[in-house]
Amino acid sequence: MGRHGIGEINRNGEKLVDFCEMNNLVVTGTIFPRRDIHKTTWTSPDRRTLNQIDHVLVNKHFRRSVLDTRVMRGADVASDHQLVRTKIKLKFKKITKTPKPRIRYEVNKLQYRKVKN
Repeated sequence: MGRHGIGEINRNGEKLVDFCEMNNLVVTGTIFPRRDIHKTTWTSPDRRTLNQIDHVLVNKHFRRSVLDTRVMRGADVASDHQLVRTKIKLKFKKITKTPKPRIRYEVNKLQYRKVKN
């Protein structure tokens, strides 16, 4: 799907690519150069076929915030799938509030009965 993806894309992969294009999404697991062992997310029961079928999708606007995506092979999830981890560093803009001008009341005018009423 991306520059650093592995395996061959099938019909479901093509649907995922079309979905990502229509919704401005990026598949983060295919944008980082990694050894294949850190990209494969599924292992077949015969332990011969490895594939990259689990993905993390991020909006293209936040693409620069993604620091790393890799497969955590040592995680015990009791499945033939591996855990996928993505590190993100969000960068927020500082919102500056303009102070409202303070309203000053002429309290000394309360001495007069007309003003007081």
